[in-house]
Amino acid sequence: MLNTLADLRQLLFTLLKWLLIAALVAAMAGTASAFFLFALDWAASTRSTHAWLIWLLPLAGLAVGWLYWRFGREVDGGVGVLITQTRTPTKIVPLRMAPLVLAGTIVSHLFGASVGREGTAVQMAGAMADQLTGLFRLDEDERRIVIMAGISAGFASIFGTPLAGAIFGLEVLAIGRMRYNAIVPCLLAAVLADQVGLLWGAHHTHYAAPLVPTVTAWSLGAMVIAGVLFGLTARVFAQATHALAALMKRLLVWPPLRPLAGGLVVATAVWLLGTERYIGLGIPTIVDSLLQPLPAHDFLAKMAFTIVSLGSGFKGGEVTPLFFIGSTLGNALAPVLHQPFALLAAVGFVAVFAGAANTPIASTLMAIELFGAEIGIYAAIGCFVAYQFSGQDGIYRAQVVAQPKNPPAPAAQATGQP
Repeated sequence: MLNTLADLRQLLFTLLKWLLIAALVAAMAGTASAFFLFALDWAASTRSTHAWLIWLLPLAGLAVGWLYWRFGREVDGGVGVLITQTRTPTKIVPLRMAPLVLAGTIVSHLFGASVGREGTAVQMAGAMADQLTGLFRLDEDERRIVIMAGISAGFASIFGTPLAGAIFGLEVLAIGRMRYNAIVPCLLAAVLADQVGLLWGAHHTHYAAPLVPTVTAWSLGAMVIAGVLFGLTARVFAQATHALAALMKRLLVWPPLRPLAGGLVVATAVWLLGTERYIGLGIPTIVDSLLQPLPAHDFLAKMAFTIVSLGSGFKGGEVTPLFFIGSTLGNALAPVLHQPFALLAAVGFVAVFAGAANTPIASTLMAIELFGAEIGIYAAIGCFVAYQFSGQDGIYRAQVVAQPKNPPAPAAQATGQP
């Protein structure tokens, strides 16, 4: 009985401790994300009314590259720095990660790079959360959990998806393994951070819920086929982005020159195509993909613009561009697979991200939070098949393979002898 009471007191103390820590993480993450969303709206509206800003993108890239080369070498790995610190804690993540990535992302969006926003929110929240390590005298394992809670809070508050955010912080660290001892802190931080952002007046894009058809053998088969294509697309995106980044490092030794060169390519491409459709977040096109048929090449064009932008060193993140790529690819596949284009666009929205980030559970939950529970079975099939076919590598190079996606092939049997 004494042991039971002592255990209960310890559990209550631990819960209250993590509730306090999660609340602090959420307050910081939700506030930072709200400010970031307001700043993004300003940057997007300013760019749309001043088309000439795109020609300053190379200089903006040079400025962002110089800023990180001069002050941010320790944090230039972005989300990978946070993932590494949860695996092998060494030292507190420098707080300057937050203002550096915030400034770099706003500049990238203002002048027209094709980048996202989740990387910025996650980095800001993770870096700020890690500052609590010393305040609460957290040990190594507790420090891992507080960084994970920051990752969850940043993801949840930037997209308005607390359940997906909670699981993302658990799932993104290692392929095939989650740390369940962090589930309560991550859930608390994600839910509270989302509410803090809403209290500040931050708004999230409303995506039209697709009309979900009755499950049939063909609809499930079509989702499997689409999932394979979503996964292969995610693989190409991740590998091409990493390959371009490696090429840039070999060709341009001084880091600030890389985004300068990338900015010149993006600005020239915008001028040649005569459209800004494939720069920035591209949310209007994502919304359209759920409402009407779109040009089949949209996903390829967005891939190219995003690969150049991220591979050359612009800051922001990959996730919203992946939403664009997935939703427009799904839109294009719909007539081929004889499925409602809104359904395949919604599944593609999350499935390409699931394959690229190796987070199929979080992505399925995101689909349910954004589009409703009815899409759950289709989203799950699309996300898990995409995950299976996206390869072991993804957009986050710091991820480790805790459990291979596919079982090893059986050893070839010797011939000649029974």
